[in-house]
Amino acid sequence: MRAALPALVVLALFAVVPWLAEVWGGSYLTSLAMRAMILAIAALSLDLLIGHGGMVSFGHAAFVAIGAYTAGIAITEGVTDLATILAIATAIAAAFALVTGAISLRTSGVSFIMITLAFGQMVFFTLGALNEYGADDGLTLWERAEVLARNDVLYFAILGTLAVVWLLIDRITGSRFGRVLRAARQNDVRVETLGYGVFGFRLTAYVLAGVIAALAGVLLANQAEFVSPAIASWQRSGDLIIIVVLGGMGSRSGAILGALAFVGLEEGLSTLTHDWRLIFGPLLIAIVLYAKGGLSSLFERRS
Repeated sequence: MRAALPALVVLALFAVVPWLAEVWGGSYLTSLAMRAMILAIAALSLDLLIGHGGMVSFGHAAFVAIGAYTAGIAITEGVTDLATILAIATAIAAAFALVTGAISLRTSGVSFIMITLAFGQMVFFTLGALNEYGADDGLTLWERAEVLARNDVLYFAILGTLAVVWLLIDRITGSRFGRVLRAARQNDVRVETLGYGVFGFRLTAYVLAGVIAALAGVLLANQAEFVSPAIASWQRSGDLIIIVVLGGMGSRSGAILGALAFVGLEEGLSTLTHDWRLIFGPLLIAIVLYAKGGLSSLFERRS
């Protein structure tokens, strides 16, 4: 319970943001909170791979882009039913993850990082070639999915999704499936000799992570009302890795804390200088050096 306390506190904080926005910050504050929650959903899915499975994917943002573009194209073509959009987005993401995962997971280490990066860039350039849907300039959405038309409904839909995904990942990582993933991260040969098919476990985790990231993409498209190929770029995948490392890999609260800290630092430092990453980089290095378990470890030590 102690390890989950920071995440519960942050979720409670997100729940009261709409009321805080009425007296301070306005729509800007709620927009910032929605962005942090969407990043947290995507980071939770990536942490399942990195923190628990030892699979460092450098193309994870491609799944977010798949979800975002599925929602964007569907709404542009007049399909505004949220259930239909989610079904299409998750099906495409699952199929893409199944194919690319089956190829990528036959490698490991640096080779796995590079091949996931290649698949991510493939999605990036494919989206940039969709001339009918804005190509490199992106696609503006003039409406949202029917259920998410109102800002307050969209906000609590994102918050509810974050809570459900957090609980789901927590259950999965605490189950036998999660224990096999963590054991395979340490010594996959030993796990194989015990009779577990490591490849199947890892591929299942990879597909599940891709589907959750696509769900974040659907929410992102509705929140921003704009999608562009930049969502699939390697920089966005790098941001997700930074969030996971910043919060603490494999911890119960890491992804949520990392997303909140990332958005907060980005907004705060960008008011000081346009080159805010020059300050953010050394801060991240300091956290990695002096708080090896990320922000979640700092909270646990204080507890």
